[in-house]
Amino acid sequence: MRHALASLACLALTAVPLLAQDVDHGRALFQTHCATCHGADAKGQGPLAAALVLQPSDLTTLSARNERSFPLERVLSRIDGTDPMVSHGSPMPVFGPYFEGVANTPMKLPSGQPLIVAEPIADLVGYLQSLQGAD
Repeated sequence: MRHALASLACLALTAVPLLAQDVDHGRALFQTHCATCHGADAKGQGPLAAALVLQPSDLTTLSARNERSFPLERVLSRIDGTDPMVSHGSPMPVFGPYFEGVANTPMKLPSGQPLIVAEPIADLVGYLQSLQGAD
């Protein structure tokens, strides 16, 4: 019986749509934690950008710079600090601890594999996905 329940849970996770996040909550998180560097419009020109040695990325062009495909796994690892570049001295702060919560939100990677993340991170990523292609 346990095996059957585990199988059903795995199937349910893989059926979750990619954009099931709360984009409005993600926008609020972005304005609080990211806009200082990336700008209110996410184009990389926040008020702190001029003081940084490495300029923040334009987050509205993530898909365009990745062959029109949103780099979900890379974005998740940059935000939560599991990207080795970030966790070992990148100018990008490690935000994982700020967004801790119950890791209960499944996101489907391009490979089809589900990844469980904290709800605030899923919301923030949903907001970033909504910006792709914005002028």
